[in-house]
Amino acid sequence: MEQIPFDKRSGKIWFNNKLVEWQDTKVHVISHGMHYASLVFEGLRIYNTKIFKLEEHTQRLFHSAKIMDMKIPYTIEEINSATVSLVKNQNIQNGYIRPFVWRGSEMMGVSAQNTKINVAIAIWDWPAYFDPKLKLNGIKLNISKWQRPPQNSSPWDSKAAGLYMICTLSKHQAEKEGFTDSLMLDHEGNVAEATSANIFFKDKNDELHTPIPDSFLDGITRKTVIDLAKSKNIKVNERKILPNELSNFEGCFITGTAAEITPVSCIKDNKYKVCKLILDLSESYENLVGKN
Repeated sequence: MEQIPFDKRSGKIWFNNKLVEWQDTKVHVISHGMHYASLVFEGLRIYNTKIFKLEEHTQRLFHSAKIMDMKIPYTIEEINSATVSLVKNQNIQNGYIRPFVWRGSEMMGVSAQNTKINVAIAIWDWPAYFDPKLKLNGIKLNISKWQRPPQNSSPWDSKAAGLYMICTLSKHQAEKEGFTDSLMLDHEGNVAEATSANIFFKDKNDELHTPIPDSFLDGITRKTVIDLAKSKNIKVNERKILPNELSNFEGCFITGTAAEITPVSCIKDNKYKVCKLILDLSESYENLVGKN
């Protein structure tokens, strides 16, 4: 089915405390958010009309904005209320929510102290991120040439637009090579994450291993999956993982709001099984979010 371009869709977007027709929600091309990447955002899922972890995502949005020196002109409670109202207004059963905050067009230059801080919330139907067959059989990853920058070179603890430049480049290259996504390393050459999801590995003892999130986001879904695993008495090892360890693991999966729990069948030449432990975690996650 052909996807409708996002600028041609219908519905309403919450834009600076007003409900605006989707196609009338305009931003000037001279916008600091566009030219200098002074924009932060979140991604949330709606399952059977229920928003999963709204409070946590909104708190992270404010955390990201603070790191980027942007003061959101609304409270956390106001953003939560606006999100709930928008979901009801648009009658979305299963979908995706994108709140975002950016500097406006009042000033153009690296310094933009007096720009207006804009806030918008958009939602749309989105039943699945990956094709169900891919989730069943596992996706394929290559290894990106781009690495996560060190902590003193980027606002790594924020969900900021500029940090996704190398993700887009990595995923584009992966798709050109016949892969679904790309594994990114950190600035020291350790395993970091996929382009928009955290990563886990299962060893032969049914223990999980996942990188320490010290140069990339500690995902909300990642935390949820760790809690789920611990509730099942599965040991989770958060540690530095070297690329030469990839062949030692039996299973692999990525986690994220969009990806949920998606098995990985290979990372370059390293093959993995879509094993029972991963499928069980995935089922438990889907039950938790209210998908089933």
